[in-house]
Amino acid sequence: MRSISVDTIQKQVASLCLTAAFDLPQDVHQAIACAAEKEASPLGRSMLNQLLENAGIAAKERVPICQDTGVAVFFVELGQEVAITGGTLQEALTKAVAQGWKEGYLRASVVEDPLFTRKNTGINGPPVVHLELVPGDRLTITLAPKGGGSENMSALAMLKPTMGPDAIADFIVDTVVKAGGNPCPPVIVGVGIGGNFEMAPYLAKKALLRHVGEPHPDSRYAAFEHQVLDRINASGVGPQGLGGTTTAMAVHVETYPCHMASMPVAVNLNCHAARHATIEL
Repeated sequence: MRSISVDTIQKQVASLCLTAAFDLPQDVHQAIACAAEKEASPLGRSMLNQLLENAGIAAKERVPICQDTGVAVFFVELGQEVAITGGTLQEALTKAVAQGWKEGYLRASVVEDPLFTRKNTGINGPPVVHLELVPGDRLTITLAPKGGGSENMSALAMLKPTMGPDAIADFIVDTVVKAGGNPCPPVIVGVGIGGNFEMAPYLAKKALLRHVGEPHPDSRYAAFEHQVLDRINASGVGPQGLGGTTTAMAVHVETYPCHMASMPVAVNLNCHAARHATIEL
């Protein structure tokens, strides 16, 4: 059994918060650069180049890529041979977010009560934590800050199991097109198919962590991703919703077995600033 202290976790994750806020992942940067070369609209091409310039300034000057530094969403893989000592993992991540957001002068966006008082917690927490138990003695933590603009454009549908790929594709494309410029395209489209009511959105959000444009390992789903991406980019929404041929950089599908009477489908959009960073302890 291997022990990892909450102090170690807090220190490492606080630093991770700054990396995620300031540094656009290389695969995302490359996807935007490729889109800029292929974009047919001069205005759209200009917008994409401005996004690259913005990312360069953020990395150089250590300032947020976007002023909406998002809700801190963690995907945690906890080895079954790891013991967290000195406190709880949730406490460590909450304190790390508070520390990281303060040190980086990041905007605190979380309100304590969602319906009535809506008072800001001031610490951008508590974070959202997805925990998965895995074999081994390692602790892997991925932080994916999620802004409100793209998150608000997400959708969930409990479709009939008799509906085939075309109906699911229609739902995905309609979700992106109706969102227009709100999620700050070009977007990455995460799609969760299967599971149940709560599992499908989790799959959709987790799909956003995949290397941009990396195809699904199942050739059927890889072809489906490609077809949906082509339809989205033919919609004309374009960069920042101003028209063009690049509305999405990728469509990523994740699946899970589901009830024979169900077909849950969730769509989670990520803006062009698809921020995420990972550490392994």
